[in-house]
Amino acid sequence: MDRKIDLTGETTLRVRYAETDKMGVVYHSNFLIWFEVGRVELLRQFGFQYSDMEADDNCHIPVVDVHVRYKAPARYDDEILVRTRLKNVRPLLLHFSYEVLRAGDQTLLAEGETIHIIVDNKLQRRPLPEKYMAAFGAAQRKSGP
Repeated sequence: MDRKIDLTGETTLRVRYAETDKMGVVYHSNFLIWFEVGRVELLRQFGFQYSDMEADDNCHIPVVDVHVRYKAPARYDDEILVRTRLKNVRPLLLHFSYEVLRAGDQTLLAEGETIHIIVDNKLQRRPLPEKYMAAFGAAQRKSGP
């Protein structure tokens, strides 16, 4: 059974010079790094750290599918907002969506999604430990219907 989750976290970043290309525009792959930053911070908002998931519970969540649609360029020194949402949780899968906006004018720079499977340190599929399923469920109940 799918557990529909609609909780959003926000993380603010500043574009570094090294993240831009010769034209002064953020190189496209940096958006995937920003998705990861947003995802890790959202997990922290749920009350746990990804590093603890790995170390304490032998639970890893590799990306198996990623989609990005670029809308407008980000440039050096822009302050950006990464809005991350946990869209769906199943025992063997997590699904996140993202919006990257320029903080000053709220221009949508990119949007995307990632799908993650749950594996152990030998890359064998395993269910998401119940404490994480419970944390997602509790957060969903607090946020309302």
